[in-house]
Amino acid sequence: MPDWIIKYWIEWLFGVVVTILGILIRKINRRVKETAKKNDAIEMGVQALLRSQMIADYNHYADKGYAPIYARENFQNCYDRYHDLGGNGVMTDIKNKFFALPTQPPKGEKHDD
Repeated sequence: MPDWIIKYWIEWLFGVVVTILGILIRKINRRVKETAKKNDAIEMGVQALLRSQMIADYNHYADKGYAPIYARENFQNCYDRYHDLGGNGVMTDIKNKFFALPTQPPKGEKHDD
């Protein structure tokens, strides 16, 4: 077989391989971008749920006039995860108010949690 035929077959095969790799790389790139967008949405959603839960917890225990130890631990855990997900200082004021609540019910009231 003449050398020029082998040379052109190798060049053609190389071109096909490069084209296929280019297509695969573009598909992978698109998938990575889609996944990153979904991850961002999930993070923002979880952050919103944590913020909502902390606000609800604060309102619940502020109405009761105290926040038991277990509620404080849960609130602190939510607050820490909220900030791990990029939460800003908006919840710091609510956290400070929550932790200012006493841990025991006022005298004469029974503990109903």
